[in-house]
Amino acid sequence: MRAHVGHELLFLPSASGVVVDDDGRVLLARRVDNGRWSVPAGTIDPGEQPAEAALREVFEETGVRAEIVRVAGVATHPVVYPNGDRCEFLNVWFLCRALSVEASVADDESLEVGWFAPEGLPELDDWSKLRIEAALSGDTAAWHAVPGEKHPALNQPDAL
Repeated sequence: MRAHVGHELLFLPSASGVVVDDDGRVLLARRVDNGRWSVPAGTIDPGEQPAEAALREVFEETGVRAEIVRVAGVATHPVVYPNGDRCEFLNVWFLCRALSVEASVADDESLEVGWFAPEGLPELDDWSKLRIEAALSGDTAAWHAVPGEKHPALNQPDAL
């Protein structure tokens, strides 16, 4: 696709899973492209539902099987890649419950994976913080940006 559009902005659907185990720990993966810890996430394949994509991405990146508890939030998020490619992802993120806890690097997108207590999370970008906070808030309604809101996690593109 990039051969046809170059570095032009692409709008892509994506999903992520904030996975929590029975001890309340959060599953994170440290990304190869920027070395940062993040919530497992990825694009939604054609014909795939967001919940399916979230569970697939969690398993592909961490080897952990999970189930959906609820939709935790929906928002767009810009990303600029080192080569100049630009994307804006419409992300649906879910609170998920771990069905297994044996986490391991399961693909070429992660350097390492691990479980972290909410009060002991590693340094995270605003986008990961937002998704985790919304998922763990206990609120049954999905988080969304209030029209006109300038949330830092949504307005500053991640430079990967």
